[in-house]
Amino acid sequence: MRYVFILLLGLSSFTMQAQTSLSQKIQWAYERLLADPQMNYASASLTVLNAENGQVIFSKNGNVGLAPASTLKTVTAATAFHLLGTEFKYETSLAYTGTLSANGILDGDVLIIGGGDPSLGSWRYDATQTKVVLSKWLEALQKLGIKEIKGSIIADDHLFGTQITPDGWIWQDIGNYYGGGATSLSWYENQFDVYFKPGAKVGDPVTMKQVVPDMPYLKLINEVKTGAAGTGDKVFVYAAPYSDLLYLRGTYALDLTKPVAPAIPDPAFDVAYRLADTLKDSSISLKQGITTWRRINLERPWSIPKHLIIYSQASPKLSELVYWFNRKSINLYGENFLKTFAWKQGKSIATTDGAAVLKNFWKERLGIDPNSMNIGDGSGLSPANRITTLTMAKILQSAQKESWYAPFYESLPVYNDMKMKSGSIADVLAYAGYHKNRSGKQLVFSFIINNYNGSTSAIRQKMFKVLDELK
Repeated sequence: MRYVFILLLGLSSFTMQAQTSLSQKIQWAYERLLADPQMNYASASLTVLNAENGQVIFSKNGNVGLAPASTLKTVTAATAFHLLGTEFKYETSLAYTGTLSANGILDGDVLIIGGGDPSLGSWRYDATQTKVVLSKWLEALQKLGIKEIKGSIIADDHLFGTQITPDGWIWQDIGNYYGGGATSLSWYENQFDVYFKPGAKVGDPVTMKQVVPDMPYLKLINEVKTGAAGTGDKVFVYAAPYSDLLYLRGTYALDLTKPVAPAIPDPAFDVAYRLADTLKDSSISLKQGITTWRRINLERPWSIPKHLIIYSQASPKLSELVYWFNRKSINLYGENFLKTFAWKQGKSIATTDGAAVLKNFWKERLGIDPNSMNIGDGSGLSPANRITTLTMAKILQSAQKESWYAPFYESLPVYNDMKMKSGSIADVLAYAGYHKNRSGKQLVFSFIINNYNGSTSAIRQKMFKVLDELK
């Protein structure tokens, strides 16, 4: 028995020495980073935990709140799995009001009832693609024998309210695809494409060649200039939610060919427009045009009347949505998830309510102080967000015990040969994720830098050198 005790003591001592060695290596690498001129005025934090038991291996400024950028998506995704479940699906309904005569005259309206699905019309899934959805809706109307719609197509976008942009998002972001509003009736991830032709030399005006799909109800003001070769896309779209006027400003490189993607200012209206456009090529006539719940309410109070649902479009299950949410960092998904938390908890449907549900959940689940998560959105786009690396690492560590860990882990991209989510906004760079080192120890980490100076690519490589010590 004494020999067993000595053996266990020796193994414990070896483990502690190995962990101390790892802690020291991280400490030295972290201090080298702090001494770098790019960090002269920066705030930084790194927390590394033993993924098996949550023991702190290294934590510097672990309780200091910093802007996490898109690494916040890991917290939103984990919360979504807990509160909604991997199999959760959104539903969008096609319905009609009024009466349908034997000769195919609908004395009423066609309704598209939004259920919060951010993937409706998305190209990422076979069943959600625009042509597929529109053909299903057209088929449902034709099966009823409808020949004429005497009323309108009304896109019902009431569920998430009219404030589709979270407080704290900046003017430079909200007109662009990554700043598209979180509405209960989204379409094509609330974006469209603009193709440009650069001028002959730097500083020349850029020609707007094509808008895909065509957006005839919007007015695009092109103020873009030609940038030097290699400078890429520095075009920003300035437009308020629900506006029909978009200003495109900035530079577009001489050697660039890819499109620029503005946000659709009123996604619900665009859904109705696409269905009406589809009807033009069919035998169904529409008499009174298109509108939305929000637009009707500008004139008079209106609630959805008695109706008959004729087709329901289900979203992909949550695990599939989370995959693209993290892999491609789709802000729209995070904002709809956050509002869904509030909706499913019976709260008023607002971003702030969803954030409160999220913080309260982790307080009850792990005892995390809500004040360590000063967040105002679900995607991390707001520069006002603050979270501590210790809180984020604890949440990631706890995820490993859950039945949904496999799809959550799979959703994380790979950077620096490590499974982790990245995040970047102005002068903010962050990484959070998991890594199994050479000795077989599984680690979980959160690493955030705010207010660095100079090149983002340079500070990224310096962060990777610190994270290399986890390998």
